[in-house]
Amino acid sequence: MRKVCFSFLCLVFSLAYSSVPSRAQTTVAVVDTEKQHVFRYGELAYFVEQGNELSISQITSASFNAKFKLNPNPTPQITNKNATYWYRIALDQSISTKNDWLLEFFDQTIDSISVYSPAPGNTFSVTHLGSNRPFSDRLYNHKNFGLNLSSARKTNIYYFRLRSQQSANVIIVLRSVNWFISYALDEYFFFGIFYGMILVFGLYNLMMFIALRQRQYLYYIVYNLSIGLYEMCTDGIAYQYLWQMAPEWNHYAYGIALFFASVFAIFFAQTLLNLKENAPRFNSLLNVVVIARCVFFLLCFFVNKTWFGYKAVEFIPLAAAFAAGCYVLYNGYRPARFFVIGYSFLFFGFIIKTMIALNLWWLPVTALNFYTLSCCFIMEMLFISFAIGDRLRLLKRDKDLAQQRMIRQLQKNEELKDVINKKLEEQVESRTREIVDQSTLIAQQNFELIEVNQRLQQQAEEISRMNALLENDNLNLHHNIEKVSYDRVMLADVDFEEFSRIYPDKDTCYKFLAEIKWKDNYACRKCENDHYGNGHQPYSRRCSKCGYEESVLTNTILQNTRIPINKAFYMIFLVYATKGQISSHKLSQILSIRQSTCWAYSIRIKKAMDSKKRELKNAGQMGWSKLVVESKITL
Repeated sequence: MRKVCFSFLCLVFSLAYSSVPSRAQTTVAVVDTEKQHVFRYGELAYFVEQGNELSISQITSASFNAKFKLNPNPTPQITNKNATYWYRIALDQSISTKNDWLLEFFDQTIDSISVYSPAPGNTFSVTHLGSNRPFSDRLYNHKNFGLNLSSARKTNIYYFRLRSQQSANVIIVLRSVNWFISYALDEYFFFGIFYGMILVFGLYNLMMFIALRQRQYLYYIVYNLSIGLYEMCTDGIAYQYLWQMAPEWNHYAYGIALFFASVFAIFFAQTLLNLKENAPRFNSLLNVVVIARCVFFLLCFFVNKTWFGYKAVEFIPLAAAFAAGCYVLYNGYRPARFFVIGYSFLFFGFIIKTMIALNLWWLPVTALNFYTLSCCFIMEMLFISFAIGDRLRLLKRDKDLAQQRMIRQLQKNEELKDVINKKLEEQVESRTREIVDQSTLIAQQNFELIEVNQRLQQQAEEISRMNALLENDNLNLHHNIEKVSYDRVMLADVDFEEFSRIYPDKDTCYKFLAEIKWKDNYACRKCENDHYGNGHQPYSRRCSKCGYEESVLTNTILQNTRIPINKAFYMIFLVYATKGQISSHKLSQILSIRQSTCWAYSIRIKKAMDSKKRELKNAGQMGWSKLVVESKITL
């Protein structure tokens, strides 16, 4: 254990010692054994000019030599947009090498780079680079800035003059040309995978939007494409492939991409997390963040485009959306779990990128931590896709549970109806038996009275009259029993609440209308074509030949109706079930609709009943539905 602790302490001290730059600038040897070398710490000397007036002859003079300071950071940065940064490196090129060598600047956002390479006669040749210059001026058709080394076999001093309107990392890399080509091919291969994934996710969400018509997919498509454009801007890919001859776009294109990414990320979070219902206060907060972000964008675009460089403002919408996801997840909304995981990766990558931009990152900036945000974007896209799928799965499960509850309720209603009908049949049978027994007893008594007492003829006639009255009552009772049985079959006593369980909303009523309207197959009313597709309105059908779209209400008794469709259904049902005997006052009381409206509707329903007497004669329980289809009467 002591040996392990001692070894660990030695490692810590050695790392700490290696991180401290030496007092004299280090000369870097150009040898074939080292394919690439990143200049850090004492290998870079710098001088910050408050202005832009010094020339290379002044900078290389003995008076300025002492003003150069050794770089104390692993990765130096440009932080003052009004200053000029001078950097100096020393290369030992006295050793013969088999490779050609070049210097590469890793950060593509630097506006102006002037490289002063040693030339014969103690002079310097200047090469101008930077995002302000057309892409065609570059020596290599690559997103990074590069130039070849001087061929002089000696220790050469190179000077770099840098200016930038936004914060930038000064990452200077010495590479062999062969290694640069290999590295560039691998780099562009991974770029192809990254941007390909963004396009794949975008196409996938576009297909989901076409299939489901949910706005959240459009929001996510715009968010994905905005992230892709931002990464292209920061990687230099956009300058290389989109606006080679418009270098001024490099100053603010990334700001536009970030604006759309943050705004549509909030819109997507609001719809995915259903914040209007799950977290109304967070929903209002995100609306305020969107408005504030739009105001800041307009100020940047029309007042001062350099304000686009304040990328740290993106922390506000990101943190607000992440907090909203954590809140709804804590309250039990399960689709938010993958959203929170995805935004955790994004939050982590954003923190690292911000620390690098603010020069708070204590480690050297390498390709790994430089592209951390890109990797986190990929992880965020994966988990957000999981979140979308999880939300769809939960919605489908809730829908299936609702359908199962409805089916169980309908089964209970059927069972209850059967029980009531059976009890009614038993009561009718018992009452009939009693009436038959009473009739037999009365007839026997009448016969005995006639036989015994002929003299009571008057009384016999009275008894006969009573028998006739009883027979008439018997017929009326039998008729009433038949009416009760019929009314029960027609469910005339079903109230609106129970009727609404079968037809609870507009969607259910439209579905029922579509089933009975086109039960004998579809035929276009204009061209008689029998092929169709779904129309813009719910359950409407659009002719595949002439494009005529027929609504489910067209040519029905419900066309142009202005009352809730389930109430219209119930009114047709009541008028049909009572054979038009129900009054408009009763309809108004049941449906909570004005009596004059109920009167007008009932008159039109009765007209439809009169026009379809033959069809309704043996229609049975669902005869009321025949009043709906193929009727020219408009409610």
